[in-house]
Order: sequence, then C-alpha cells, then structure tokens
Amino acid sequence: MASAEAKPPFSSRLRHGFRTYRAWLAAFVFAVGVLLSVLALGYFTPLANSLPFSVINQSTNTPNANYNLAFVVLGPIVSIFGAWMVGSYLVARRKFEHLMVTKSKAEFLRNIPELEDLLWELKPSDADRYERKKAELRVRR
Repeated sequence: MASAEAKPPFSSRLRHGFRTYRAWLAAFVFAVGVLLSVLALGYFTPLANSLPFSVINQSTNTPNANYNLAFVVLGPIVSIFGAWMVGSYLVARRKFEHLMVTKSKAEFLRNIPELEDLLWELKPSDADRYERKKAELRVRR
C-alpha cells in the first residue's frame, strides 16, 4: 500500500525552496561578496595594520596559500552577482505590487502576461495572491 501523500522529488523541493527564500538568498550572496571585498581591501591597503585585519590576515595568508588573492578576484564578482539578484528581485516585487493594486478588471486583463512573467521571480505565496485576485475579479484563464 502506497502512502496517501507522495513526497515530491528533491529537485522540485529545492526549486520551491529557492523561490521561497529568494530575497534572503540574494541578500546573503551580496553580503558574502561585500565581506570578501572588505577582506581583500584589508590585506592590500594600509588597513592591514589595524586590529581586526591584522588578526584575520594571519589566518588567510598561510605558507601554503594566500587566500587574499582569491578574495580580490571573487569578492567583486560575487558582490556584483548578489547586487544583480537583489536588484532584480526588488524590481519584480515593485512591479508586481503596482500591478496587483488595480481594481479595474480591464486593466488587470491587460497586465496578465506581465504578471505571469513576474511570478517566476517571486515567491509561491505571490502566485497564490495572484490566483486570489483572479478569482476576486472573476477572470477565467
């Protein structure tokens, strides 16, 4: 006998998790990029003599490898990618909120394709909100 509720595949759960926590993930990636950039600045500038950076540099500049060189390359790349993720999420959120405010059924119908495109970048709860708005305005689609 099979269980009444089958567990969805791992890839589906992972995709759902990424969509649910997209804003937090984007902010985390941006913060990591900024941290790596600050660590690189702390090694290659006169800040290396200040207290927090002098201790950190002892750990990152080992005899076998100098991780600060990796920070110089990876820090700006990761921070640019994180800023792009944060920006695209905020723009999609702003557009979605603007399009969901409408009370006019005709205006809502005109914006359905754009709303459905925006839902790919937003949370699953926003898709539920979109479905409730369609039901409220009695839109069949």
